[in-house]
Amino acid sequence: MSENVGTTLDVAVFGAGRIGRIHAANLARASGVRLKYVIDVNQAAAAALAAQHGAQVADIDVALGDASIGATMICSSTDTHSELILKSAAAGKHIFCEKPVDLTLDRARECAQAVERAGVVAMIGFQRRYDPTFAALKARLDAGEIGTPEMLVVTSRDPGAPPVEYIRRSGGIFKDMLIHDFDIFRWILDDEADTVHATGSCLSDPAIAEAGDIDSTAVTIRTKRGRLCQINTARRAAYGYDQRFEILGSDGMLQAGNVKPTEVVAWSKSAVSQDVPEAFFLERYRAAYALEMAHFHDAVTKGAPVRTTVADGLKALELAEAAALSWREERVVKLGE
Repeated sequence: MSENVGTTLDVAVFGAGRIGRIHAANLARASGVRLKYVIDVNQAAAAALAAQHGAQVADIDVALGDASIGATMICSSTDTHSELILKSAAAGKHIFCEKPVDLTLDRARECAQAVERAGVVAMIGFQRRYDPTFAALKARLDAGEIGTPEMLVVTSRDPGAPPVEYIRRSGGIFKDMLIHDFDIFRWILDDEADTVHATGSCLSDPAIAEAGDIDSTAVTIRTKRGRLCQINTARRAAYGYDQRFEILGSDGMLQAGNVKPTEVVAWSKSAVSQDVPEAFFLERYRAAYALEMAHFHDAVTKGAPVRTTVADGLKALELAEAAALSWREERVVKLGE
């Protein structure tokens, strides 16, 4: 394992797209961090990000072969995640990787085993756990404010679908979009799924159906303790990025609402109005992304326990697989069958 942790943490960033740029900027703000390499098949994007942070453009072998590199940030396309996790672990580098770990359970399990053997820090990018509002609700729930949790209802809607070219290689809506909601389910209820029933439609763009995917889903989960979770998702919400949930307990209910650009409310003779939700995930989870990177830095440099592990990524992927099977076969799926 690299031994520079505790002095300067040299980092290699894989992926210079929008999420790579956000994570790189947030991690670079931490004391003692140096972004040393940027790796991307898009050389222009890699060069631009490298120039922004005083880094070098490199390839995978150069970056992972440099003994000074203490950590890798994997922000590249989903189909590269598992390979880069395996190679980073083999090189003894600590790892931050965007979700999902992989598109297949076998490969994701291989990554989990490799990380455990290597003894490196490995954190998966489920940023919603770091959102201040969501985290505050979780803390109040754990403190017993509403008694015993019984039902969770999650609303997760994007303002618009990504390009069809992306959808074709994304693994489908359950692995690409709902994987965050499956992680929220496990985190908030602190429980595991027993059965999953998922249905879906393509309501916004027939090209999505032609690509073999759907853009709207309704998922019902029954947990091993008999609790219920309902997740509704859509790839088109004309009013903005809609991210909220509520949890019903034996003594009350807690709600986590949307984030808006401002909290100004206008009152007139005809209406009371306020801002629509933030435009998309980059704005909605701005604070969460910063806190997520701060946590990764603490995990690597101070030994803080990782909150979102490869095991969490594996569990969310298992739920995504079950939901996809339920949708395709139009039946309830029992986990572990």
